[in-house]
Amino acid sequence: MKPNRLKAFTLMELLIVLVIIGILILVALPNLMPLISKTKSTEAQLQLGHVYTLEKSYFYTNSKYSSTISEIGFEQEKLSTQGGGANYKIDIQDAGNTTFKATATAVVDFDGDGVYNLWEINQDKQLKEVTPD
Repeated sequence: MKPNRLKAFTLMELLIVLVIIGILILVALPNLMPLISKTKSTEAQLQLGHVYTLEKSYFYTNSKYSSTISEIGFEQEKLSTQGGGANYKIDIQDAGNTTFKATATAVVDFDGDGVYNLWEINQDKQLKEVTPD
């Protein structure tokens, strides 16, 4: 009498498939890092757009731009280096009667090359990437 056996994969076959998947991930990851960095920079762009709106509102009320983010009502989310979710620290670098400049500095090196991403916006809503990651 022949025992009933189920068709299945052997442990060796499963390990070979996992090794192949691991190799494919290692080959693809360096190509995906710029895409990951670009996606994360969307956070900086959105936050600086919000700071611009708050600064304009403050300007219309006080006839000058604010030099602190707390004065305009911007609340910095807890940074990812401190257990939070924000990847960028928002600061106002310069503010006067007619101009302001705010920056978003990455607190995480997204692609591991030692360069941290930096974005800035001014009173004319000119948003630019100063230091790409």
